[in-house]
Amino acid sequence: MGAEVEVKDEESITKLSTKSRFRYNSPLVQVSLIGLVCFCCPGMFNALSGMGGGGQVDPTATNNANTALYTTFAVFGILGGGIYNILGPHLTLAAGCSTYVLYAGSLLYYNQHPHQGFVIIAGALLGIGAGLLWACEGAIMTSYPPPNRKGTYISLFWSIFNMGGVIGGLVPFILNYHRNEAASVNDATYIGFMCFMSAGTLLSFAILPPNRVVRDDGTRCTDVKYSSVSKEATEVLQLFTNWKMLLIVPAAWASNFFYTYQFNNVNAVLFNLRTRGLNNVFYWGAQMLGSIGIGYILDFSFQSRRMRGFVGISVVALLGTAIWGGGLANQLPYSHDRPQSEKLDFKDSSFAGPFVLYFSYGLLDAMFQSMVYWVIGALADDSQTLSRYSGFYKGVQSAGAAVAWQVDTHKVPFLSQLIVNWSLTTISYPLLVLLVMLAVKDDDKTEDEIVNEAPVPSSNKDINSTAIST
Repeated sequence: MGAEVEVKDEESITKLSTKSRFRYNSPLVQVSLIGLVCFCCPGMFNALSGMGGGGQVDPTATNNANTALYTTFAVFGILGGGIYNILGPHLTLAAGCSTYVLYAGSLLYYNQHPHQGFVIIAGALLGIGAGLLWACEGAIMTSYPPPNRKGTYISLFWSIFNMGGVIGGLVPFILNYHRNEAASVNDATYIGFMCFMSAGTLLSFAILPPNRVVRDDGTRCTDVKYSSVSKEATEVLQLFTNWKMLLIVPAAWASNFFYTYQFNNVNAVLFNLRTRGLNNVFYWGAQMLGSIGIGYILDFSFQSRRMRGFVGISVVALLGTAIWGGGLANQLPYSHDRPQSEKLDFKDSSFAGPFVLYFSYGLLDAMFQSMVYWVIGALADDSQTLSRYSGFYKGVQSAGAAVAWQVDTHKVPFLSQLIVNWSLTTISYPLLVLLVMLAVKDDDKTEDEIVNEAPVPSSNKDINSTAIST
């Protein structure tokens, strides 16, 4: 079926609803395609970062590059939604994906010429590109699916995306299997990552704009025109006074803050090189399981959408408390001053406990971020508003990550980092419950009914009032 089909009347809508969900312009195919793009680019980047230090024995260069990355990401994550609304998905995604190739190339260069400058510059450019990519991804993932199946589509995307981390973890494990005491990964590892990232850049041109995507019931995702610079500048500034976004800030800040601790101070500190690659296979594999589980709860556990939100947040909160508690028990025996005597190999008898913990960290990450994306997707339905919301989330998330990488560079005690991560995620749960209570509509209720049940201060401007309705 052609992607340019017109929905002009009720007869056309009925006809469209009988077509296969695997047609090119369906939300299922388009969300799968953005999942494949992220599989190739940020998925491979995650595998690279997950080894600790980007595969280098000394993480200083990549820590500084990640600080530059997440600093620019914080800015362009927030601006990315507006840029997407102006340029559309093709240019936005292609520009973003190309910077991943450059970053992997800079680490290949660093393997031969250990000078930080190129890596740091590439990291800063990657932050710009990542801001564009993730704002576009957030808009597609939250606005293309039917409103009552957003959790399912988020879990679909998250599973495809994290398959990149699984395969990306296999690359260093296989290529460095006989180098378990090696200092850094070999050149072939970085070249392999660059090939995947280049494929993702080309695949980004297959993504359709929202006004050409038709759901199974015949409705279009949105029929808006692309925006102007002045309008997007105004809308982005209003995000900082939007009470909904302010309630998301702690969750956004926490959601990448813990990566530094988990990658550098658990995986890189406790395990040898080849085992770090193997651990990443299961870390990102656990994300696939976590996203599917929380997606089911958020879409199918109760008829009331708000109740599904409350239950989903509660499940993640309980599981998160248990996992961080296990992390505390694992952390107490070692520190900067008391390092482990010998790094663990996957063949060691003592490998199981730390491995299960690292697997659980991946499970929790996917459940936490899928939960937040579901809440964001429940706040609106149109692509323009959700691209701004997603961009704001990624911007704040990246600001937190920039701080986290410098925290590790300055050798802050491992235990202190763990406590901060645990505290940040814990603080976010009641605020998300409040947001669902105040802003998320049940499927069978009007917005006026929700406002009457849970009034909000009239002085806080709701960005939805300026959004174009679908």
